[in-house]
Amino acid sequence: MGPPGAGKGTQSNRVADRCRVPAISTGDIFRALQTADTPLAAQVRDTMAGGGYVDDDTTNAIVADRLAGTDCRHGFVLDGYPRTLPQVRTLDAMLAASGGPLDVVIALQTDEEELVHRLLRRGREQGRTDDTEGTIRTRLALYADQTAPLIAEYRQRGLLAEVDGLGPVDLVTHRINQALTALPS
Repeated sequence: MGPPGAGKGTQSNRVADRCRVPAISTGDIFRALQTADTPLAAQVRDTMAGGGYVDDDTTNAIVADRLAGTDCRHGFVLDGYPRTLPQVRTLDAMLAASGGPLDVVIALQTDEEELVHRLLRRGREQGRTDDTEGTIRTRLALYADQTAPLIAEYRQRGLLAEVDGLGPVDLVTHRINQALTALPS
C-alpha cells in the first residue's frame, strides 16, 4: 500500500513474480472498465475522472470476484486494495471464508511532491487522462484521509512492513525483498 504514484503497481508485480502468485490491481481493473459499455463502467469512469475512489461496495464485489479465481488459490498480491477500513473488514471476511491469512502489508513511504511529479510524467507517457495535477492532488488528499489510517490498523496487527519507496526501482525492490526476508516464517 501507499499513495498514488508510490510504485505499488511496479513493486506488486515484482513481489508476485517472486512469490509465483498473481498481482491483482484494482486500479488496472477500474481502468479496464473505462472502455466497457455498462452502467458499472460508466460509474467507474465518472468517479475516476473526478479523482475520487470507487465506492466500497463496488470495489469489494470486484475484488471478491477476482480472488475467487483459481489462480489465487495459493496466494496473491493486492495492489490498491483495501483503501478504507470497511474494505479491510470485508477483506478479513473474504480471507476467513477462504481459510487463508493475510501474511504482510508492505507500505511504501514517499514524498508528496515527488508523487505529483511521478504521476504527471506517467500521465504524459501512458496517455492516462486521469493523471492531471488536480485529480492527482485529490487522490493524494483522499489517500491521506481514507487509506493512511490502514497503516495504523495493520501496524497494530503486526502485519506492517514500512519500506522507503523513493529511489531507483531496483533499490526499492531490494528493500522490499529485505523486508519480506525478515518476516517470521
